[in-house]
Amino acid sequence: MPTQNVGVHHLHKRKRVYKKLEKYPHPNKFKRIFDRFIYFVAICGPLLTVPQVLKIWINHDASSISAISWTGYLFLSMIWFTYGVLHKEKPIIIANTLIFILNLLVVIGTVLY
Repeated sequence: MPTQNVGVHHLHKRKRVYKKLEKYPHPNKFKRIFDRFIYFVAICGPLLTVPQVLKIWINHDASSISAISWTGYLFLSMIWFTYGVLHKEKPIIIANTLIFILNLLVVIGTVLY
């Protein structure tokens, strides 16, 4: 570790102790694996929206889509993204960036078609 970061590392270590946060990486193997697995979930979860996007943009059919609901999902993903940035939680940032883009495509497609 470079010498200029030693002090910052110490502050983060103290913060974890005083806030009674768990160690990272966690000593428990299951939790360590799950900490890494959540990145996979952050990417795969939003991909579940891809069939909806394809249905709208390829078939030009948004007849069964609620623009109000998808606009709501769009704003919720913006709120979650902001929360992730404020708390520096990469899985939340990754997931909600992808979700925002996909929700935006659904909303635009719903308005167009």
